[in-house]
Amino acid sequence: MTQPIFSSRDAVTRVAGAGDIRDIGSGNIGATNVLRTGRKGLAAATLTLDMSKGGVAALIAHAVAGPEAALAAGIFAVFGHNFPIWLRFKGGKGVATTLGVLLATAWPVGVASMATWLAVAVLFRYSSLAALAALALAPVYGWYLATPGHAIAFALLGVLGFIRHRANIVRLVAGEEPKIGGKREV
Repeated sequence: MTQPIFSSRDAVTRVAGAGDIRDIGSGNIGATNVLRTGRKGLAAATLTLDMSKGGVAALIAHAVAGPEAALAAGIFAVFGHNFPIWLRFKGGKGVATTLGVLLATAWPVGVASMATWLAVAVLFRYSSLAALAALALAPVYGWYLATPGHAIAFALLGVLGFIRHRANIVRLVAGEEPKIGGKREV
């Protein structure tokens, strides 16, 4: 039985001839795993598409129904990304989609979160640790750079992100999480 091509990153890797991304590296469908194909352009396209998924949903909802609807649509976009029906509820970890929501609903929070990810990634060379730090600080940034409503929505997305990264957290604590540029990073 053939797998349907409905996820942005799976479609991108298949069209580019890189095969099914779920059969490569960690099997995750996110940009980090797409990067393992050695195709930086594909990884950038995946990152952009995943960010757009959350950002566009939030921007459309904002235009139609206001800022609270934008936050709700963004949250639903991340849940849809993480648990897509067409992939049997086995989607990504939602970091890029969450970033799209942050940028669309409170761009200073998105920029601060990107800076956090970059700083932690450069200092420690763990993509998962960088993502967890950015997700943990997004509600704090939301509180000071946006509104309490943003902080609450970003906290919910952060909790979801931590849940999706539970295997990475176990490996980080055990000292077994591969570093960026290492053999295998999940």
